[in-house]
Amino acid sequence: MSGNALVDPSNPSLRSWVSGASDADGDFPIQNLPYGTLDGGPAVRIGNRALCLRDALDAGLFVKKLSSNDDFLMALDVAWLNGLAELEPEQLKMLRWNLAHFFAEGSPLRKQVEPLLRDADAAAEDAPFVVGDYTDFYASLHHATNVGSMFRPTNPLLPNWKHVPIGYHGRGSSIVPSGTGVTRPHGQTVTSDDGPPSFGPTKLLDYELEVGFFVGRGNELGTTIPVADAWNHIFGFVLVNDWSARDVQKWEYQPLGPFLAKNFATTVSPWVVTREALEPYRVPGPPRTVDDPKVLAYLDDPNGCNLDVTLEVFISSATMRAQGLASTLISRASFRDMFWTPAQMLAHHASNGCNMQAGDLLASGTVSGTTKDSRGCLLERTWRGAEPITLGDGSERKFLLDGDEVIMRGYCVKAGLPRIGFGECRGIVLPAKS
Repeated sequence: MSGNALVDPSNPSLRSWVSGASDADGDFPIQNLPYGTLDGGPAVRIGNRALCLRDALDAGLFVKKLSSNDDFLMALDVAWLNGLAELEPEQLKMLRWNLAHFFAEGSPLRKQVEPLLRDADAAAEDAPFVVGDYTDFYASLHHATNVGSMFRPTNPLLPNWKHVPIGYHGRGSSIVPSGTGVTRPHGQTVTSDDGPPSFGPTKLLDYELEVGFFVGRGNELGTTIPVADAWNHIFGFVLVNDWSARDVQKWEYQPLGPFLAKNFATTVSPWVVTREALEPYRVPGPPRTVDDPKVLAYLDDPNGCNLDVTLEVFISSATMRAQGLASTLISRASFRDMFWTPAQMLAHHASNGCNMQAGDLLASGTVSGTTKDSRGCLLERTWRGAEPITLGDGSERKFLLDGDEVIMRGYCVKAGLPRIGFGECRGIVLPAKS
């Protein structure tokens, strides 16, 4: 292995010398190489360690085609991943392969790279992107059916749901990195459907288990992103917790949909798993039944895919943490079950000429499956509080209490391939401010 070389990280037999990179139950083998931020600049994670890309550049470790490229150099001079996401596909491929060369077993660069590595868990303190715009979808058939049946038992799905990916425009400024405390929000709530309302802290605080993706290459205002090309406009994926105040949501959502019930905080995991790393875990989008309407041509993508990502939610109460008790598994679902695919969501968003930009975040909406233990929020999991769940300390939950910590995890497994993970997406509920 020469000092100035590239290595294909998609090789399933490739191994790394970095601590934790070869753990069977680890999230970050050499085949993953997700991006985040470290000391005010782009970084890459492998195993338990992280490398600031600027440090590698200053040490002269990148191949000449990268180290002399103006776009690449500019991307490393900003604190977030927006510039990196705008690089040409060949540049991103070269960067990924160059990084794999750093970390591969037998790399002649080990002695130069190893002193530059930092503790990965202490590295990512910020959200990975400056998010100009955030859009949240409602793409799970099982979630939409469950929620609809609570409020419209005879007509759970509205007539448009299987024709159009439903979404709402969120708040980019309240996207927070994993580990940030989430203050219980205030809002208008009612005791009867007709009001009158009162104003105060939400009593029905909930999480939503979601997968998000960041846009890489965007489109100009007035143009579109064809669904067949939309996958190639995605830079990478993260876990998303779209915190929700259900009592506020119930009163405000008609007629224009979610507003203050959801824009007070959205938590994202710190390491962005690239589209390239997830290629082996692509699965066909869910088949439509003979009773389902045919999608319109602009959404018809014969090669469209979902991702086979296992998603888990855990809750740990303040008492459990004080007693050293393990967090309680609340649900386990799979992203492969989504009715609308990431490509369809992105293509639909741009179909009216809306200009998508690097760093825009699109989230899937709650990921739920067919069973009770695969429901991705407490609204479903406890069926509006009628079926409370029991935590490891014996306490019951209908909705979240102050001090509760929600931990989300996601990972891909496939025979013959290493496990690829997303790490954790965490947040503790803080008391409402007076």
